[in-house]
Amino acid sequence: MAARRSLVLGAWLLVAAALLGGSVAPAPLPRAVRLLQLNLCASGQAACYTGKSIDEAAKVIRDTRPDVVTLNEICEGDIATLGAVLAGVHGEPVATGFEAAPDRPSGGPTICGRNGQPYGIGLVARRPAAPFETVGGVYPVQDPVDPEERVWLCLLASVDVCTTHLAGFDATAALHQCQHLLGVTLPALHRRAGYHPTIVAGDLNLRYGAPPDLRPCIPPGYRWLGDGGLQHVLATTDLAVPTMRAIDLARTTDHPGLLVTVGLTGTT
Repeated sequence: MAARRSLVLGAWLLVAAALLGGSVAPAPLPRAVRLLQLNLCASGQAACYTGKSIDEAAKVIRDTRPDVVTLNEICEGDIATLGAVLAGVHGEPVATGFEAAPDRPSGGPTICGRNGQPYGIGLVARRPAAPFETVGGVYPVQDPVDPEERVWLCLLASVDVCTTHLAGFDATAALHQCQHLLGVTLPALHRRAGYHPTIVAGDLNLRYGAPPDLRPCIPPGYRWLGDGGLQHVLATTDLAVPTMRAIDLARTTDHPGLLVTVGLTGTT
């Protein structure tokens, strides 16, 4: 497991204040977190690549004004690009994280064909100015045929936000990865860092209610939302019932965006 820690002094602004439960007096705590899940097919190598999804994602971020954006199939530099957009939307700094997908044959990261940068998953969020942590890692179970190894990434605060992109060609591997994240990795993080309500968003390459079925992966205490396909958002039931709407990405990638609003209990 790879781990990275970012430390900054002060208090969360909006999401950050809510996530850490801190205060930015006299501003009230927010009533909800808006999370935008995007799979941007931005490697430059997959058939779904259009070269336009990063620009479209920037437009959607400006239009929807999310607090957190979870990102799948991106290049490392896209984090800085979209982080700058989110910072501009809210007029404040952002927290960012990136986890490269290892390339099994080379032993290094999978490389984006469009720019030679590491390829993987990431997130950007309105940044806490108090201590927070981004943690990521590689699943112990992988598709033995696919050279791209799959990874997970979490931002740990008073609400933990995680993203992942599971195995795309081996449903059994994808299910094992999902079960490991929800059943092993997150409980271990909660034991180490303290339990926090949790949101997991990503392209899980599993379906809800049809083979290959996501449901055996969902532990008690989580609610589910999805796009009717392979993207899903899971939120612990100690958060208020989330709502979701699909976001049209104008055919710049092969998945819609998901804009999820998760109410924060105790702030209403």
